[in-house]
Amino acid sequence: MESLNNRKSIRKYSSREVTDKLLNRLFSESEHTQTMGNLQLYSVVVTRSEEGKKKLAPAHFNQSMVTEAPVVLTICADFHRTSEWCNHRQAVPGYGNFLSFINASIDALLFTQTFCNLAEEEGLGYCYLGTTVYCPQMIIDALKLPQLVMPVATITLGWPAENPPVSDRLPLGAIVHQETYSDYSEADIDRLYSYKENLEESKHFVEINNKKNLAQVFTDIRYTKKDNELMSDGMIETLKKQGFKI
Repeated sequence: MESLNNRKSIRKYSSREVTDKLLNRLFSESEHTQTMGNLQLYSVVVTRSEEGKKKLAPAHFNQSMVTEAPVVLTICADFHRTSEWCNHRQAVPGYGNFLSFINASIDALLFTQTFCNLAEEEGLGYCYLGTTVYCPQMIIDALKLPQLVMPVATITLGWPAENPPVSDRLPLGAIVHQETYSDYSEADIDRLYSYKENLEESKHFVEINNKKNLAQVFTDIRYTKKDNELMSDGMIETLKKQGFKI
């Protein structure tokens, strides 16, 4: 798919409507992605209203594209629907556990990626928000998600009103291992991260954050141990509240 080589995160959108007809067609096509046991362990909540987007915005640190995008999609790992099906068919479900959450999350993320690819082929722009798993309880409350439903991905969607540069990617040697996992020597790390570290934007990040290198920007500023542990605890607590035994 040639468009993947030019994939860009779009954060600014035009006022052109994303019709229900187009959105539903993309959903329908995306349903044909891989799924565990053919159960489709995911649900999508579509948010179009200004009120709805404003409720979601704090969970995503009030990033502007959440309220400015025509559509916000919250994709959820969903074992609630399957459990209800079992309950109404004299079958006893046992899906309130961590493995079931992982299975449903994988299903949901596979669906998400397929949808993103199809949306891009249509000329739509989107931004994948990693913040979904940071404050899941806020999203659950805003969307009134029932037990055994957990938000795992959010996409802002619309017709692009910007043309940002393509993001850099590591060389294949950084991610592909033959037969067994080959650990990285210091020389390997230098070689594999050289391009990323020497980009002008990377050097700018290092400078404005008063750090020695790009890795320190990630460990000390963007994704700190303290924040990761705090949000991990919050996510575990939220999973328990949603009925998944951890």
